Amino acid sequence: MRRGARRLERDARPRSRPIRIGSWGRPLTRLALTEEERARIEGWRAGSDRIVFTNGVFDLLHRGHVEYLEEARALGDRLVVGVNTDRSVQRLKGPLRPIVPEEERVELLSALESVDLVLLFDEDTPERLIREVRPHVLAKGGDWSLEEIVGREFVESLGGRVERIPHRAGLSTSALVQRIVAGKSALEP
Repeated sequence: MRRGARRLERDARPRSRPIRIGSWGRPLTRLALTEEERARIEGWRAGSDRIVFTNGVFDLLHRGHVEYLEEARALGDRLVVGVNTDRSVQRLKGPLRPIVPEEERVELLSALESVDLVLLFDEDTPERLIREVRPHVLAKGGDWSLEEIVGREFVESLGGRVERIPHRAGLSTSALVQRIVAGKSALEP
C-alpha cells in the first residue's frame, strides 16, 4: 500500500480523545471512565474487538516505548494505555520525575497509530483502571514477573490472558536521562 493511502486509511479510523482524570482535567472520582468512554469500550467489545491494556509512565517517549506499544497492539484489535499522573510518578520515582508533564505524555501517546485510547490514573497501580476496562489481554514489559503484574488475576478470572513483552536492553528513559546528564550525544558509547 502506498504511504499516502495508508495515512488516509488511518485518518479514517475513529480516534478517541484521552480521558483526563486526576490532576489534569476533571477531579478523581470513584469511576475512572466517563459514560462516553465506557460506551466506546463496550462498542469495541460488542464488535468483537479484542481489547489490550498496558500501562506505564512513558516519560521521554523513545523508540523502546513505541516498539513496545506496537507489540502490545498486535496482541489484539484495540490498545488502551494507562498513564501515571504526575503525582503518581513523583510518588513512585521521586521528586525529579516526571520530566515531561502528564498532558504532554498523553498527547504524544494519543498521536501514535498503535494507541486507541489513553487514560490517566492517579493511583500507584492501574488496578482500578484494569477493572474498569476489563481487557481481553493485559500486556506488560518482560522485566516484570507474572506474579508482579498488577491486574493479572482479575484479567485471568475473566478468561483473558497476560502477555509479557520482551524488554529492550539499553532503551529506557533512565538510560536516556543518564546519557543526557553525562553530556553524551547519541553517537557516543
